[in-house]
Amino acid sequence: MISNSCITKILYNREEIKFRIAEIAEWINRNYANSKEIVFIGVLKGSLIFLTELIQKVKIDSMIDFVIAKSYFGGTESTGELKIITDIDIKIENKDVILVDDILDSGITLAKIRDHLKLKSPKSLKVITLFDKKSKRKYDIDADVSGFEVPDAFLVGYGLDYQDKYRNWPFVAIFDPNKGEK
Repeated sequence: MISNSCITKILYNREEIKFRIAEIAEWINRNYANSKEIVFIGVLKGSLIFLTELIQKVKIDSMIDFVIAKSYFGGTESTGELKIITDIDIKIENKDVILVDDILDSGITLAKIRDHLKLKSPKSLKVITLFDKKSKRKYDIDADVSGFEVPDAFLVGYGLDYQDKYRNWPFVAIFDPNKGEK
């Protein structure tokens, strides 16, 4: 196990997360059984681990693209501002699109990216997240599917980060950056 004094509690281990990702993939396989192709759009950097594991379990032909957007800028709270740094390259007009992110928190990032993608006229657009922090929602957006509803705490691991660190942890933990400072 990775040791860090800023961990308050481990919420989900690797096996629990992998099991839930498999269930989400089955939801996609059922709901898109008649689709010829799905375009997955991951929000970097947080979605990378989740999306990688998810698409391996999806049985429908898929394309993948990414958008890079920031709203945290190194802190533990969203700034309320969103900057799209890199847009998608794939044309999504009349295609089934699934927007994938690690966590739906305030909703700022996903709502603005969702609205941006809608302007590109997809056939359908769904939002899937691994984690959903409903207590922090500031925008009118819900995930069509999410893996886990999580408490109002700062989380790291499995793609979630603090100052671009800890994404590689194979579990999700409540993290207090002040706990390690003396």
